Amino acid sequence: MTLTATEPPISLRAAIIGAGHFAYRVHIPTLQLRSEVVLDSVCRIGTKELSLIKDEFGFAYATQDWREVLARDIDIAVIATPHHLHFEQAMAFLEKGCHVLVEKPMCLDPAQAWALVAKAAEVDRALLVSYGWHYKPGLKIARDLIARIGKIEHVLCHMGSFTRTVFAGNGGAERWKHIRIQPEAETWQNADGGGGFAYGQLSHALGLLYWMTDLRAYTVSATTSNSAGGVDLHDAATATFNNGATGVFSGTCGVPHGHGFELDIRLYGEAGSLLIDIETERMILKLPNGVREDHSVPAGTWTYSCEGPANALVDSALGLGGNESGGEIGARAVETLHAITASARGGSQIERISHLGGSK
Repeated sequence: MTLTATEPPISLRAAIIGAGHFAYRVHIPTLQLRSEVVLDSVCRIGTKELSLIKDEFGFAYATQDWREVLARDIDIAVIATPHHLHFEQAMAFLEKGCHVLVEKPMCLDPAQAWALVAKAAEVDRALLVSYGWHYKPGLKIARDLIARIGKIEHVLCHMGSFTRTVFAGNGGAERWKHIRIQPEAETWQNADGGGGFAYGQLSHALGLLYWMTDLRAYTVSATTSNSAGGVDLHDAATATFNNGATGVFSGTCGVPHGHGFELDIRLYGEAGSLLIDIETERMILKLPNGVREDHSVPAGTWTYSCEGPANALVDSALGLGGNESGGEIGARAVETLHAITASARGGSQIERISHLGGSK
């Protein structure tokens, strides 16, 4: 019998840029469980926390300067720094040739968002945004159901969460207080750095809407209720879309402690309507003549977790596909978030969105 050499095991060297609370709690443990991944480099501000994370997960290299990581041999990178830093860092790692996962929102400026999409295509690397619900069982069917309601004419998109203390308190939440690395108020309450509920939470609902549909916001008029520090706590907006549909966006951090996320999307088309209620795990299609189809899922199926994006980053780097939260989805969300916040600052003025990239 002739023995043949086996292929060496695939090894993807990973870098974590911005190892804060969420990366520590979700992204790093998810990557650590993948046999194909070597945790090479970790970066964050704060020597105590940096040392803790390096030792706990066995990173080969740790630094407070993210640019030092660019000199290392890296295959995949997770960008989980404060929002206003995402663009420069994601661009640098794409240009290095890495597959990149960026925390949501992908960045703050629409032009920069589409520049990241274009760069990923240019260098033939995967660009993913950290939208956890996109990877939940039973939600992909929504796209098939939407095709049955005809042209979308009206949209309702709402996100509510228990995050008042994140945006107007100590930066954390009761349910996270046992985690060794805590969220930092300066990240979520920095009005000049994308702090506030729209970028921090409504981005979830927008990501889901734009994953399920080809819609792009065209005009937005918004008002917000802000904290004493100047970041939005509650958001209300009306919109028009590229296909002529009208829409309503709503967001609030006012869900009481002890309750979960509220995320509701209602789509009304020429031939029917579709309800997606993440909290109650209902998906209901309504068609003419009283036809009603219930595509709801078992309890717990849509409870939020975010292992999907990091796993998809690895799978994409291995050529296995599975990217359900690509950069174009993130860019369409950034267009809307930018318009909501700009309109509110301008006294609810109508913001017309210039479609810089992607599908029209």
